[in-house]
Amino acid sequence: MTTLSADDLLALSPDRVFDGGDLDCGSGLALLIRENMLCVSPGGVLEMISREPTVADELPPWCRLSGHELLGSLPGQGGTRFFLRRGVAVSRGEAAEAERLALEEDKRRARQYEWRLRVRAGEGQSSTVYCRNFSWTLGQPASFEERDRNPSAVEALLGALGAALATGYATECARDALEIDDIELTVKGRLTNILAHLGMEEGDPSFAAIEVRCFASTLDDEGKARAAWERAVARSPVAATLARAVDLKASFTIA
Repeated sequence: MTTLSADDLLALSPDRVFDGGDLDCGSGLALLIRENMLCVSPGGVLEMISREPTVADELPPWCRLSGHELLGSLPGQGGTRFFLRRGVAVSRGEAAEAERLALEEDKRRARQYEWRLRVRAGEGQSSTVYCRNFSWTLGQPASFEERDRNPSAVEALLGALGAALATGYATECARDALEIDDIELTVKGRLTNILAHLGMEEGDPSFAAIEVRCFASTLDDEGKARAAWERAVARSPVAATLARAVDLKASFTIA
């Protein structure tokens, strides 16, 4: 790997620049790098802007495995600028075909990826969830008590929706270079019949409605800020899945 000096990096004229936002290589950044690299000729330079600290450690091994060269990095406004030189194969045609096939293979693996969790029932009305290097404890499936030892599964689902949209919206804003001072969401959910869940009545225990409201503080373009929110909702796996089954309303307000 050839590491260029800061002056040499500043003197570069990248063939393509793209913003990787807050993604890391395990959450889709590698796919985006490959896709953008296809727009660069062999031997050309791709500049990627990233705000995710772990990318600095992930890029060197990824470049070695993929046949590209990491030339170095520079601090940028709100992130880090990484410079990658596209690998040169025996011929330009061979390089392009190899990169295309590698991208298709990455896409195939991404489509087939399966998230796996393990859950063990514990004492009382609690269960512990294990996933990768994480574990967390949940209480009852649903509870309307004012205080409990652990959040309910219903609250965990609503929290996952809110977190997915908050993080997704922040990522979309970063990609559009929008300056957002603060992002806060409120999430409300109502069951069709909680008594059906408790076994006190026959009926439907599912959610009847879920409402998400996003409040963003910004002096930037309101139209762009709203468009970024709409993309975040449309691209969220959690929101898209719930919208198929329940009346899901998502609104946006500039605070």
